Amino acid sequence: MFRMSDPIMPQMPVVLSEAGPGLEDSASARDIAASTEVARLQGFRIYGLVSDFEAAGCENAEDAFAHIPVQQTQTPGFWIGFIPNATRYEQVWQAAWSRGIRLVNSPEEHRRAQEFAGAYPLLAGLTPLSAIVKDVAEAEAAITCQGLGYPVFVKGNVQSRKARGWKACVAANATELQAVVRALLELTNRSRGRIILRQLAPLRYERVTAEGFRLGREYRVFLLNNIVVGMGYYWEGQDSLSALSPAEDAAVRSLAIEASRRLAVPFVTVDIGQCEDGAWIVIECGDAQFSGLSQISPLQLWNRVRDLSIVPNAGARY
Repeated sequence: MFRMSDPIMPQMPVVLSEAGPGLEDSASARDIAASTEVARLQGFRIYGLVSDFEAAGCENAEDAFAHIPVQQTQTPGFWIGFIPNATRYEQVWQAAWSRGIRLVNSPEEHRRAQEFAGAYPLLAGLTPLSAIVKDVAEAEAAITCQGLGYPVFVKGNVQSRKARGWKACVAANATELQAVVRALLELTNRSRGRIILRQLAPLRYERVTAEGFRLGREYRVFLLNNIVVGMGYYWEGQDSLSALSPAEDAAVRSLAIEASRRLAVPFVTVDIGQCEDGAWIVIECGDAQFSGLSQISPLQLWNRVRDLSIVPNAGARY
């Protein structure tokens, strides 16, 4: 494993970016474009990466990397794009490695951060009680056998359906549970064959979306090697709950760092929420290469990532 303390110093980090004019407009596409442009301004070397190898006429990932030069020394790399499936991540990681680019998160680390089933055992005590199931029958059994009860929050192994509203995420009875689980299993990119049932955390909130989803008091924290490189309120828009006191800021950072240490994933996001009783909990985590910016400044984020990537002994271990 390449470490910043090794005798050979790395070149300026590489960014593999899926930004491009052909992308359908969305919050994710805008975040990808913003992060890519800021990384470019910060001196990262940017190489385009197609979102669909086959559609681009590439037989495999190696073909998609034909335009990327082999690096003179092993070089840190970051991928800015949409959440890939596990196979695509493995293919891109291997193709990048063959060009001398060491993506910040290995395939195993990517799965541990992105798939809740892998992260949950490491986050015990920091996050609500959860059950990992494969189908409706297991979900129904978990409600009773694992003490979850109703109402219960239901999400895919990778993502929830918050944009669809409260009813798409929260089941109040067995009938609703069956419907939500079946819907998520059909969305293979979100579930990857696993459904997560979670004790519903009573988060503080003051706003509700048009679809009825409660916008809890949550913060997204980006960490590189357990160092906070970006932090901001999770939801867009004005919210009187978004401001943190110095003590609250310290509490959020401390909990995020503890979660990052447990996960042992170099570049990770940790979402922290506050319950009605004032307690802070881990909501979920993710591979930071594919996480939305929330209200975090991309300039602040990528400036800090750059500094930690090129300065010797600055804590980088990838």
